[in-house]
Amino acid sequence: METLEKTITARTSAPPLGIAHFSAIDVEPAKFVSLAAAVGFSSVGLRLHPAFPGAPYYELPVGSDAARDVKARLDGEGISLYDIEFVVIGPDFDPAALTSMFEAASALGARRLSACGDDPDRGRLVTNFAALCDLAARFGMGVDLENMGWRTVASFDDSLSIVQDSNRGNAGVLVDALHFFRNGGQANDVSAAPEGMIRSIQLCDARGPAPITADQKISEARTGRFAPGLGELPVASLMRVLPTGAALSVEVPIHSRQAPEEHLRHLHDAARALTG
Repeated sequence: METLEKTITARTSAPPLGIAHFSAIDVEPAKFVSLAAAVGFSSVGLRLHPAFPGAPYYELPVGSDAARDVKARLDGEGISLYDIEFVVIGPDFDPAALTSMFEAASALGARRLSACGDDPDRGRLVTNFAALCDLAARFGMGVDLENMGWRTVASFDDSLSIVQDSNRGNAGVLVDALHFFRNGGQANDVSAAPEGMIRSIQLCDARGPAPITADQKISEARTGRFAPGLGELPVASLMRVLPTGAALSVEVPIHSRQAPEEHLRHLHDAARALTG
């Protein structure tokens, strides 16, 4: 009971709400910032690294026109850049290769990086995750580890274990509602987690039976999400155990012919119906 009371955030107003770039990944960063602000989001995430070979992403080198445009939009719209994504920590992972990405993200005010673990050598995975956290710390940032059912770090318990074993103060767990619930997570896992472990929560929803094969899981994650509260996952239960200080965002890619602004507005309104 004490643990539950400790992790439930007492709020008198709606928590700040962000939007992940994957929700409209074809929209370039500066325009994405403006669209997000226009529909009421208070922060954005930006995709500055490919999630998988061939996946869309955007480079914003320090001092470039593109970076200056994004910074001007962030400042002008009164919206912040919360996180950047997405890094896969595999067997050949080299944190140093991400230095320029961190430089770009830090210059724009990013606070965290999202990553997943896909290395069967657990010792090496922990070491590389810790090294990534150390690199991020040089730029005043942290790293959140997200579980995905087709990767080595498949469950919430897996991600929590890696974060704890890394022993890094800027390390955290990212709870994506789809991956969390589809891979065995329950709301009481969030309330039972040590204080400060869960730094970020991404909202979305899904319908129908859980996928079984890796290909099915990947397909649902990329094309089968719904706005939070409009599916069958117990997403509302996450709101009842929201850890103090955890950032909220929405991640639901467009899977219709909706205009990006219309889609983002739909996601904002659906999420607000859950969060108050």
